[in-house]
Amino acid sequence: MNDLNQLLLQFDLKQNYMNEDFYVNKSNFFAFSLVEKWPKWEKNILNVHGEKYCGKTHLSNIFKKKYKAFKIQANEFSQESLKEFKIFENLILDDFDENVDEKLMYTLFNVADQDNKFILINSLIPINQFKFRLKDFVSRSRNCVFAKIENPDDELIFAILLKNFSDRQIKVDKKLIDFIIKHIDRSYGKIYEFVYKLDEISLKRKKSIDFKIIKEALKV
Repeated sequence: MNDLNQLLLQFDLKQNYMNEDFYVNKSNFFAFSLVEKWPKWEKNILNVHGEKYCGKTHLSNIFKKKYKAFKIQANEFSQESLKEFKIFENLILDDFDENVDEKLMYTLFNVADQDNKFILINSLIPINQFKFRLKDFVSRSRNCVFAKIENPDDELIFAILLKNFSDRQIKVDKKLIDFIIKHIDRSYGKIYEFVYKLDEISLKRKKSIDFKIIKEALKV
């Protein structure tokens, strides 16, 4: 299957990044609560981490809108970006990984501390688990607040399915959703992949969604 982002874009779906569109439950409560508590963080740098499609981008866009943050891909951050950051109080570094400029990031982290600025970092794993080469930055990357978005429980899976079905104007009976929850992988990526597959099968066959189509999409 091609990249899921490209597949979803084929449907021209509207992505909502409003506060009220973020479903809060125990899987993501800690990360969400820290965003809400800004600027009362224990450290100036918050690292929200979790698997792809878990809601990190949604949460960072809430932060951006609410607190007027400067947002940029971590591997695109440059000396010019550092200068631009001076007029902002908050910065969001998206898709943070080992491909960042370590010397520049070390400088950035120090600027945040010295000037009392704040950085929200999104990554798949905690940034203190990356194998950075610059020793000073290795030490500095540990001095953050870490918030993991956990794998979804049944309640969150139900909410994600309802939201995606609603976005696609798909009507699915609750007993069918209960069946899906019992058989689907506890993975955000697998959930979105399943919804796409379900919609694709239904559209191709011009049939409403039933147990047969669901089982095919789930491969059970």
